[in-house]
Amino acid sequence: MSIRLRQICLVAEKLAPVIADFKAVLGLEVCFKDPEVAVFGLENSLMPVGDNFIEVVAPTKDNTAAGRYLKRRKGDGGYMVICQCDSHATQLARKARAATLSVRLVLDHETPAFHAMQLHPADTGGAFFEIDWDAKGEPTGTWSPAGGAKWTAARRLEVVTAYRAVELQAADPRALAERWSTIAEIALRKDAQGRLAMPLENAEVRFVGLSDDRGEGLAGIDIAVADRDRLVAAATARGCRVGRNEHGQVDQVELCGTRFYLV
Repeated sequence: MSIRLRQICLVAEKLAPVIADFKAVLGLEVCFKDPEVAVFGLENSLMPVGDNFIEVVAPTKDNTAAGRYLKRRKGDGGYMVICQCDSHATQLARKARAATLSVRLVLDHETPAFHAMQLHPADTGGAFFEIDWDAKGEPTGTWSPAGGAKWTAARRLEVVTAYRAVELQAADPRALAERWSTIAEIALRKDAQGRLAMPLENAEVRFVGLSDDRGEGLAGIDIAVADRDRLVAAATARGCRVGRNEHGQVDQVELCGTRFYLV
């Protein structure tokens, strides 16, 4: 049984300028806009990152869950960690596990081809934790939330090629890590820097202490870079906030209120 990180969802006050940043800085292209998110008062865009996706959603009306989340976390930022199971049995086992832990479901949508299970962030902590199954969802193939299999035409690898980790920050990162580990039934480990992490098939979920005043939430993404010079130049030109290492080199850029660590 395996679980992979397939989609990271961010939330923004306004969609268009954020998508423009992702295109310019990370060299990404939009592969799909889901009309069905309108029922939640949202608009969205998905962009392939290697074999996986970054999604950005934005409210289109007042009093939406996403809008309340924006206020709670003081602006644009991380929203959802969306994973893909290798089989329906694996996904159903995680659904049963969530029930035994009294973790509520925000969304439980099942068809013969796709099953989406979104867990309540008040019960998971950190972010929305979604565990899905796609009958045709091979790692490099069909993914229903991206509209099927046509997304590969929009894949661009010139600047970035994959993401390696998603970072959740919390006042008590160990408690948050243990909660996610218990739900997913995946043992925790420590990364090379001694930080707690939950390994997935293709990436990891990392748990760290608070590093800003925005509280608990999805705060960072490790992204594999193919053309660092181009990325940094574009980020600088667009006025993006950047961070530097001890050698003065840019090692992170901020997009949609999220730290992208360049690896």
